Amino acid sequence: MRLDGKVVLIAGASGALGQSVTPTVAQVGAVVVAVDRHPTPSVHHQIVVSADATDEAAVTRLVEEVNRKTGPIDVLMNLIGGFAMGQVSETDTVLWHRMFAMNATPAFVLSKAALPHMLERRTGRIIHVAARVAVEPFPGAAAYIAAKAALVAFIRALSLEIAGSGVTVNGVLPATMDTAANRKAMPDADTSKWVKPASIAELLILLAAEEARHINGTLISIG
Repeated sequence: MRLDGKVVLIAGASGALGQSVTPTVAQVGAVVVAVDRHPTPSVHHQIVVSADATDEAAVTRLVEEVNRKTGPIDVLMNLIGGFAMGQVSETDTVLWHRMFAMNATPAFVLSKAALPHMLERRTGRIIHVAARVAVEPFPGAAAYIAAKAALVAFIRALSLEIAGSGVTVNGVLPATMDTAANRKAMPDADTSKWVKPASIAELLILLAAEEARHINGTLISIG
């Protein structure tokens, strides 16, 4: 699959997943706008931008600027997320709101900003990375799981709103990812069963490609 000349905005580009996805998307011909609160230096075909994806006004300005300077955004890939353990009895509202701010709010803010331009052109791809635990929960991380489940519900609801418009929205639900942070947190785990970030990158490219133009409202588990 190729994304030659497509403008792809990747939110969370400097995270563990983003560090794999961003260069891979650039390698298939896309013009990448790499967005992160703490961005890493750019590589070929990357335009690096610092932004807080929970700030609606800032994201709206960012999208307007990208559309004006780089060209219309063809694909939005939202990789933003954050994890925290905690039984319900041990979870305070600060952690609860933080999990939703990290895992659900950016999807809403980014989608809302990108949609008007995509709908006007009657083309566009929006892809959000959630987590398999949103549909297959485990005990001990209720706030995180609830936030990811909210993201899944948002994807489904938005896909119904934009059905038939030429714009699609889909979700990717990885199992445990093979990242340095996860290896450190779970040193005794069988990492052979973990999903590689490179595999997620390939799936994101597939959903962003022209060949996937009729796929809308799909949640794909991986790993």
